[in-house]
Amino acid sequence: MQTSPDSIPGRLLARGAATPTEPAYYEKLDGVWTPTGWGAYAEQVRKVARALMALGFQPGETVCILGFNRPEWAIMDIGAMAAGGAPAGIYTTCSSSEVVYIVQHAESPVILLEDEGQWDKIKDRLTDLPHLRRVVSMRGVSIDHPIAQTWEQFLESGGATADSQVDERLSARGADDLATLIYTSGTTGPPKGVMLSVRNLAWTADAALQLVPVQPGHCSVSYLPMSHIAEQMFSLHIPISAGGVIYFAESLTKVADNLKEVQPHVLFGVPRIWEKFYAGVSAKLAQTTGVKATIVGWARRIAGRVHLLKNQGQEPGTWLAFQYFLAQKRVFTPLRQALGLGRAYICVSGAAPVAEEILTFFASLDIPIREVYGQSEGSGPTTFNAAHRTRFGSVGPAIPGCEVRIAEDGEICVRGPNVFLGYFKEPNATADTLIDGWLHSGDLGAFDADGFLTITGRKKDILITAGGKNIAPKNIEAALKQLPLVGDAVVIGDRRKYLTALLTLDAERVQKAAEERGVSPEAVRTSPETLAALQAGVDRINRDLAQVETIKRFTVLPAPFSVETGELTPSMKVKRKVVNEKFVGEIDAMYSD
Repeated sequence: MQTSPDSIPGRLLARGAATPTEPAYYEKLDGVWTPTGWGAYAEQVRKVARALMALGFQPGETVCILGFNRPEWAIMDIGAMAAGGAPAGIYTTCSSSEVVYIVQHAESPVILLEDEGQWDKIKDRLTDLPHLRRVVSMRGVSIDHPIAQTWEQFLESGGATADSQVDERLSARGADDLATLIYTSGTTGPPKGVMLSVRNLAWTADAALQLVPVQPGHCSVSYLPMSHIAEQMFSLHIPISAGGVIYFAESLTKVADNLKEVQPHVLFGVPRIWEKFYAGVSAKLAQTTGVKATIVGWARRIAGRVHLLKNQGQEPGTWLAFQYFLAQKRVFTPLRQALGLGRAYICVSGAAPVAEEILTFFASLDIPIREVYGQSEGSGPTTFNAAHRTRFGSVGPAIPGCEVRIAEDGEICVRGPNVFLGYFKEPNATADTLIDGWLHSGDLGAFDADGFLTITGRKKDILITAGGKNIAPKNIEAALKQLPLVGDAVVIGDRRKYLTALLTLDAERVQKAAEERGVSPEAVRTSPETLAALQAGVDRINRDLAQVETIKRFTVLPAPFSVETGELTPSMKVKRKVVNEKFVGEIDAMYSD
């Protein structure tokens, strides 16, 4: 058997042969976490590759995947690579038009769908998808259409294709061949297909393992969208490369319960996840009184001192280490277990900026969170706050083997084996982004004297006031989002005489406040008490800002932003253009006098 050890599918097949009975992934079946071994995982991938080849799937073609995190997602993804092609994940929250656009743009002959709800997004648009020849449904779903197959039927369809043909496809792959398409979430226009190579994925997985030392048998929970490169790294490429174990979450609503059941060793979360943890834990801590509150306060001070030292590569002295041991035993061990983080030795935050206050808070609870910075075009990580080399407020130093420099205009530029091939079928966009081998990220940043990178904004988000001042809104918005009840914040001020802000309130926090006050959520949102608290918070933030950066007025919008209402991308980034157009009346009112 010939396989390519430098490809993700090659690594999986090799691991399947070496440790066939060791668990590769778990899924909950009839209420029980049920394992599948590496040998069975590898055979499932082979079956998918054989089925694709039996359908006439050619090297370089793509397979679209639309559904929540399930074994079928992973198997189809790796199987498409093994057949010489490239998977292209689609966010489950994408609209019908967005799904059709991606399937058409990727020219996919095959799409894997989770359920009939996702089928509904394309069934009336098949004439717009001339390349589509097969619709495959995940287990438990049967779609009544001539081009549809169940998961089981699809796997069986490749029975006449020999394993040797799969091995030949793998052996024929080059390091710079297309391995996967990551469609951007479209903050500034239609999604673009980021082309990542065989080398991109394998090299980046190895680089990540130098910073996130996953060992065979170490587990994590897969719950964030697998169409995102970060989740693919943590759920596919890193576990396959290291022998890590994945537990597929039952659903988004069950993630908290699943974490408590699994107690993962590694947990990756976007800022919104850590913000929800923060809100819940801080609310419970606020209720502690008396001796218990005194003990918790002492323990948090000890943990804060310990992690400050550890972040600098130092270890606590004997007396501090002894106190830390007692704090862990008395306070932190039960707290971490209650959160589902009892075994977590590394927690990571990425995909968007996380507030320094949240990082400091969790460090004081003996849960250090390592912030990572990167983008799909860089295969995920570019910089990382590694253990023993962390600086809260920064996104860390460059990952090993990756060059990062700051251009004259402040843009972050990246060069290395993790940099993408370009945008699929978009040479002009590629030429604008890949210049002399350097990826121009579109992000603005600065390095400190010790090599830690700080993100200061996005080039396209820069506001130029009527007075000609250039202002990056990112840090101001991050501060606003830390105010009680605030969900999202968008700073306004481009070509305006001063800055204002649109605020949304977090629905869960508003509901809780409404229950505590015995009023409706709408009464909480519009109450003088809420507006006064927000104004006080804005005043505090303004004291730390330059005069030109201060927020002169703000407006609380009637509802949170969402993907469904158009203000957020599927990866939960704010679409500034949509917000500016949708709330033009509210914006103009803040500049009316």
